[in-house]
Amino acid sequence: MYTHEKPDNTVIMLFNLAGVAAAYILLGYSLWLSTDVPLSTKGFWGIGILLLTLSLVNFVKYRFDNQARIDRINQIEEARNEKLLEDYVGDTKDAA
Repeated sequence: MYTHEKPDNTVIMLFNLAGVAAAYILLGYSLWLSTDVPLSTKGFWGIGILLLTLSLVNFVKYRFDNQARIDRINQIEEARNEKLLEDYVGDTKDAA
C-alpha cells in the first residue's frame, strides 16, 4: 500500500530550537541587566512572554492536528478508490 510518511528535517528543527533558546536567553539577560525597569514590570513582561509561548505552542499543535486529519481523510479516500478499482477490474475479468 502507499506510505505517506513525511521526512523529518532535523537540521531545520534544531536550527529553530536554537533560535528560540537564543531569543529567550537574550531576552532574559536584557531584562536582568535593565536597571531602570522595576521588578514588577519585569515580572509582568515575563508572564506575557510565558503566555505568548503557550499560545504559540497551542497554535502549532492545532495546525499539526488539522494536517494529520486531512492526511487521514486522504488516505481513506485513496483506499476507497483503490478498492473500487480492484472491484471493477475483478468484475471485468470475471465477465470475460
